[in-house]
Amino acid sequence: MAMPKHVRIVEVGPRDGLQNEQAVSTEAKVQLINALSASGLVTIEAGSFVSPKWVPQMADSHQVMTQITRKPGVTYSALTPNLKGFELALAAGADEVAVFGAASEAFSQKNINCSIAESLQRFEPVMEAAKAAQIPVRGYVSCVLGCPYQGDVPISEVVRVAQALHAMGCYEISLGDTIGTGTPLHAQRMLSAVAEHVPMEQLALHFHNTYGQALANLSACLPLGVQVIDSAVAGLGGCPYAKGASGNVATEDVLYMLQGMGIETGVDLDTIINAGHDICNSLQQAPRSLVSQAALANKG
Repeated sequence: MAMPKHVRIVEVGPRDGLQNEQAVSTEAKVQLINALSASGLVTIEAGSFVSPKWVPQMADSHQVMTQITRKPGVTYSALTPNLKGFELALAAGADEVAVFGAASEAFSQKNINCSIAESLQRFEPVMEAAKAAQIPVRGYVSCVLGCPYQGDVPISEVVRVAQALHAMGCYEISLGDTIGTGTPLHAQRMLSAVAEHVPMEQLALHFHNTYGQALANLSACLPLGVQVIDSAVAGLGGCPYAKGASGNVATEDVLYMLQGMGIETGVDLDTIINAGHDICNSLQQAPRSLVSQAALANKG
């Protein structure tokens, strides 16, 4: 067991965060991504090319991705569930795309109206097109620590789906506690099991804070050697399956914790706090990050 010396933060606020909030203007999204680009982040999930019928908050992803000021060295990625989405992301200048599968059959059926096996088949044309265009593909696995429909999700299913995405050619697999019900030992066991089949350096953690467990789960997993954490500025994004629940773990809180552990990120905490404050003003809500709340109160 060895703590990583450096962790790469994948900022998912502009996509996974804002898609679960009330709609904000294209201008506010562009300003958010430009502010995040100035923080030292090297990976920002900027948009999603899914049907606007299902996710109206992401309907302007093309405009957002073509209007942002791109900083050299920063990867701007987009979620693409199918070939059409991939083509739209490519046209908008995405540097990287992401596909998403679930470890829960019930969630897969309810969320994307098909089985896990069918969802994986749908990604094959995306993988081929991405390979031809030399665009890296990241894979998401939802419900790795529980499902809103079936409850417990066997770790063996998480391993199976992560393995399948890795075998397909995803360079990194992000393991998502979609409903935020996981606890530290469960998270540790799940990550250890997946790492027996997919190299740890190709795994990321995507934990939601619905039950206030995200930081505890991350700190339990860090000694296993994981080096990539997904988080959302200001803790953006509710959980559609738990009314009123907070969403993704806040980038500010993760940065503060890592800083205290002596783990480098290359990301400036104050810049992230300010970016979170500004987007929350647009949303007319307070940041859900406790670190942000404390810092802003001290400034006041």
